[in-house]
Amino acid sequence: MAERFYVNSELKPGLVVLQGAEAHHLSVVCRLRPGDAICLFNGDGRQYPARIEEASRRSATLDVFAVESPARELAFRLEVAAPLPRGDRAQFLLEKLTELGVTSFVPLQTARSVVHPRETKLDKLQRHVIEASKQCGRNVLLHVRPMVEWSAFCRSAELPERRLLGHPGGESKRKETAERDTVVAVGPEGGFTDEEVALARAAGWRLLDLGPRILRVETAAIALAVLLG
Repeated sequence: MAERFYVNSELKPGLVVLQGAEAHHLSVVCRLRPGDAICLFNGDGRQYPARIEEASRRSATLDVFAVESPARELAFRLEVAAPLPRGDRAQFLLEKLTELGVTSFVPLQTARSVVHPRETKLDKLQRHVIEASKQCGRNVLLHVRPMVEWSAFCRSAELPERRLLGHPGGESKRKETAERDTVVAVGPEGGFTDEEVALARAAGWRLLDLGPRILRVETAAIALAVLLG
């Protein structure tokens, strides 16, 4: 696979100017030169093979010569909701959810949450999504949504009908084979409170037991994504 670069603008056949960090990565980090083949994407579901015409540290002129639509997305909406774990574990979580084809991630605020991200943190997480998409070949970006309180999220009318909550004492985990829109959620370190679980049950969530061991937030979220993806 050719080196991939993200462009936050419309793409079509013809000349495109790449600037900023992506141009620096192309010319300085990857050491690509005029005539080399690369691939551009902007999150619209397609990718755009191109050749380098000119390259410098701050900008690169590229010639897009094709438009491709490879099938790399899930056939259904898969949304993951979880409180953000501490430190680099949040980056790891977003990278793996991107690789697994998750549609969107919702940071949750729960009674036992310990991380409450500001807008700048969410922007940084979206950048991690872009970097992971470059690596894994996705052409649709996982969307990092604003943080929301669990009480409001679990009862939202916009959620799909299939709602799965990772929680001890629920149904035994099994591979979910039906490909239909799904939302999954896991709690923070220490889990959901009894009141939060009761809210979920009343809102039509199915409880799913992920096994006899206590999983970290990112492990539980990734396990559910694998189960559904």
